[in-house]
Amino acid sequence: MTSANKTPVRVGVFGLLGSGNLGNDGSLEAVLGYLRAEHPEAVVDALCGGPEGVAARFGIPATRMHWYRGEYRTASRAGAIAAKGLGKLVDVFRTAAWVRRHDVVIVPGMGVLEATLPLRPWGFPYSLFLLCASGRLFGTRVALVSVGAAEIGNRPTRALVRWSARLAAYRSYRDAQSRDAMRAMGVDTSRDEVYPDLAFALPTPEASTPSGSPGPVCVGVMDFHGGNDDRARAEEIYRRYLDGTIRFVRTLVEEGRPVRLLTGDECDASVVAAILDAVDSPLVTAAEPSSLADLMKEMAAADTVVAIRYHNLICALKTGTPVLALCYAAKSDALMAEMGLGAYCHPAREVDADRLLEQFRVLEKRSAELRRTLTERNLAAVRRLEHQFTALTAALFPATDHAHAHARQETP
Repeated sequence: MTSANKTPVRVGVFGLLGSGNLGNDGSLEAVLGYLRAEHPEAVVDALCGGPEGVAARFGIPATRMHWYRGEYRTASRAGAIAAKGLGKLVDVFRTAAWVRRHDVVIVPGMGVLEATLPLRPWGFPYSLFLLCASGRLFGTRVALVSVGAAEIGNRPTRALVRWSARLAAYRSYRDAQSRDAMRAMGVDTSRDEVYPDLAFALPTPEASTPSGSPGPVCVGVMDFHGGNDDRARAEEIYRRYLDGTIRFVRTLVEEGRPVRLLTGDECDASVVAAILDAVDSPLVTAAEPSSLADLMKEMAAADTVVAIRYHNLICALKTGTPVLALCYAAKSDALMAEMGLGAYCHPAREVDADRLLEQFRVLEKRSAELRRTLTERNLAAVRRLEHQFTALTAALFPATDHAHAHARQETP
């Protein structure tokens, strides 16, 4: 039998990566860091939404997830609808061929088993199902690592997500309620573990020491129109969120506070533009982060953060900066509670600027205490992720794991 040392393990990574979402790319960065540290012999490539971005940033070969390049555009003309339909058929064979070339495929974090934002069953849920079914067919171990999940009402989407989870060789979740949701949808989760989000494994920039005078406030924004069940009132939700955020920022500026606007996805730029237009002040500036590391640097320099995107919250929490969360899904509430800031959540669908300001002032008064709490919780999160990576090695790289253990035993 050929040893693991002579035959490199072929590892694929899969997801909506390189498509402009900083959180998704941060999860990939964490998994690549683990692979390079623990399995440097592995040969890694990606099947993803933005192959050019992944190849340029992470230096690994990358293939487009979909044959049809207009996959993410709404098809209205007959030709486009036909091309998209043909693409779904072609993707069956493309995905299967890609999976077959690998020993292991990792889906790094992300909310791949949820529909908390608008989602069609024939979009990513279909792609994930093809991946997991191909893995089962060809004996390639597919791992869903520290992923997010939520109960899904739409029956086709629910079925695809449920079968994807069932067909995966390994599953772990980024919070307990994700595991509970999959159990409620009929997946046997008795051997599945819960670990922190993969972004907690990324390096943390050094936080600035708060000055005596009030300092800058980072406000993370989102092009937010609600979720799958909110399509009928999507514009109303967006307008209320934007108006509440503008009122909040305007009040901070009137009090002389510098405000730094942050995004988490390329689509959020329109929200930044709307706020800058409404609050015409040199105290309001916008950052252009290209990674979670960029976000963390911004937040580490702030006194306080107010954010809506899930991974913006993680970046603030990870830097130990007190954060007030505009929550659009239960995952945000769960994250804040886990990190000791459960009292500082505000509903993103029902933004009330007066209530938001009231919560913000309480948060700032307790800043020193909350920073100490976050230091403790961050250490615990890092330890849990070390356990995650150990478990992942045991599940996906048994031969390599045995070789590593044998080598450690022989080391004098």
